[in-house]
Amino acid sequence: MGRILITGASGNVGRYVAQYALQNGQEITVAGTHLETLQKMFGTQAKNVYFDFTDSTTFQEALLNVDRVFMMRPPHLGSPQDLFPFIDALKETGGIKLVSFLSLIGVENNPIPPHHKIEKYIEKAHLPYCHIRPSFFMQNISGIHAFEIKHFNNLVIPVKKARTSFIDAEDIGEITAKVLSEPELHQNKGYAITGAKAIDYDEVAQIMSEELKRKITYKAPSPRLTKKYWIHIRGLEKEYASVMSMLYLMTRLGSAKKVTPVFEEIMHKQPQTFRQFVQKNIKSWE
Repeated sequence: MGRILITGASGNVGRYVAQYALQNGQEITVAGTHLETLQKMFGTQAKNVYFDFTDSTTFQEALLNVDRVFMMRPPHLGSPQDLFPFIDALKETGGIKLVSFLSLIGVENNPIPPHHKIEKYIEKAHLPYCHIRPSFFMQNISGIHAFEIKHFNNLVIPVKKARTSFIDAEDIGEITAKVLSEPELHQNKGYAITGAKAIDYDEVAQIMSEELKRKITYKAPSPRLTKKYWIHIRGLEKEYASVMSMLYLMTRLGSAKKVTPVFEEIMHKQPQTFRQFVQKNIKSWE
């Protein structure tokens, strides 16, 4: 068997795909635009290559001896067409056993997010695929939303009482590594991956209050005001804020509450709970 190419290998999910693929005894190539970061993270455990979806001259080295691929869309690439040349390159190799694309839960029935068109393009290329469709990352709370928690003890998310079946990025990475380590078992499938329970943001705030030993309050302004806040106060990119707004609108309408047994069925254990996530990431909000 050849190598696994892991794009976005320094990111929330990619780093765990790499970590667990190595634990599974796989040879891996880790790829991204920050080569020094990859070298610091993986050293000689992996082949480190510079890779850019928008630069086809970087494809050949990244794909050398590769027969399985973890593919994620970099957040700054808003157009699905940006990834099409790389998918074409995968098809041209003729030896790909599995492409695992990091997608979104429910996206197969929602043509608006770019992930939908990317999934369809992979399928039309007749590449063996396993779409990984996770619910909201717990890391959103320790990442993009950490600012308000750190400085104001507030969660600012415009979904009211809607529930979310949060999943830890580590769990996503672990299950993806397993899928890529046994490609024949997972070809031409889509896995909706969630936590074991859906919770609302009042419960998120309550758990964080208990674990951080200070009162965290959930604020739910209107979607319009939240988007303005993200752009004009937080200084987030307009396109990024628009994508977030769209995803949280879907959550507000109930799209994120679905709970599936997929993780347990494949990994034979329960996914991590939100409380466990908070406990191991306390420093993110200090």
